[in-house]
Amino acid sequence: MTIELYHAGMSVCSEKVRIQLAERDTPFISHALDLRAGDQQKPEYLKLNPNAVVPTIVHDGNVVIESNIILEYLAEVLPGTPLTTSSPLGRTKMRYWTKQLDEGLHQLTSVISFAIGFRYQLLAKPRDEALKVLNKIPDPYRRDRQIDIYENGVASSHFAPAIRRFDKMLADMEKDLSKSPWLAGTDYSLADIAYTPYVNRLDQLQLAHMWDDRPKIARWFDTVRARPSFAKAYDGFMAKPVLDVMREKGKEATAQVKGILAG
Repeated sequence: MTIELYHAGMSVCSEKVRIQLAERDTPFISHALDLRAGDQQKPEYLKLNPNAVVPTIVHDGNVVIESNIILEYLAEVLPGTPLTTSSPLGRTKMRYWTKQLDEGLHQLTSVISFAIGFRYQLLAKPRDEALKVLNKIPDPYRRDRQIDIYENGVASSHFAPAIRRFDKMLADMEKDLSKSPWLAGTDYSLADIAYTPYVNRLDQLQLAHMWDDRPKIARWFDTVRARPSFAKAYDGFMAKPVLDVMREKGKEATAQVKGILAG
């Protein structure tokens, strides 16, 4: 079995696929893309993934795109426990959780990450050069949104709704984790793999205070970080200068985020 993974180190969607591969101790041929340099827009990559996003896998010559679809595909083809839970109800809950990511949560992660941390990579460039990068975003809504966030940061009108939606996500997680140790029931599953990068991103952005009063999430997060797959998926893939900016700017945004949640 040969798996090629086209991914980016700090892409949450790439992270979840790396976690799953690590859970199954599956080696892969790594093709690391520099998203800031526009590698995802190059013709050779667009032939694999016309959506110009990561990750993409090529398994024995077959191309699979979209991270949650990749998770389910790998659950079927990798040896070992498929990580899809042992009960029909559990699999239903698992898909309910992953479905929410595709229906808006993932895009809101981009809003929060860019507003607090990632925009500073573009602010370091001349404005015309930064806008040139942003104007390459193919979706007009997302393009206009990212330009607004680039210009306004956490003051953007897109930021507060994203924070509130993540607060609801955490409330829903706390509720389900109060009933069972994992999001989809008694078994660690693709739901837990899929949500680990999103909760970890909040932690990287100094937003862990959002679960100060949610002990079940704190326990769950400690447990997933203690799994060997976490270190394998993250060590060597994180950009320390970017993490440092996320940490610094996340601390600066704490008061504003707490104000949004209090309101």
